[in-house]
Amino acid sequence: MAYFSVFGDEFPLEVVTDILGIEPTKTYKKGDIIEKINNPNLVSTKIRRRKETDWTLSTGYQESYDINNQLNTILKSLEGKTKELKQLKEKYSLEFLFMIVIQVENDEKSAMYLQKNIIDFASLIQAEIHFDLYIFS
Repeated sequence: MAYFSVFGDEFPLEVVTDILGIEPTKTYKKGDIIEKINNPNLVSTKIRRRKETDWTLSTGYQESYDINNQLNTILKSLEGKTKELKQLKEKYSLEFLFMIVIQVENDEKSAMYLQKNIIDFASLIQAEIHFDLYIFS
């Protein structure tokens, strides 16, 4: 799975959607209650709240052996929107993040490299790139 997140303190989510012309996969606002994970091993009575506002565009989980397939899907949606992203970033003090989530099962490994177009775009909009790796045996 890959996703692109626009996040910051507080900003109007609908403005990001309107300016980019893209429906997000998920959004939440600073102060929203974080839903509890249904895990019998974790017992918590504390209410946790979101510490920031977030607008996310995600591919969802897909079977793939090359993370660039998912990243290019996200990039295709953001194509031609560099100016708008930079303006949003400046106006609302936003941060951008590309997240790559890899689940490895049965010791099958995927290619873990970034194509130049992805690096260039992330650099252009000053986005970070993070990786989450989960290995299941």
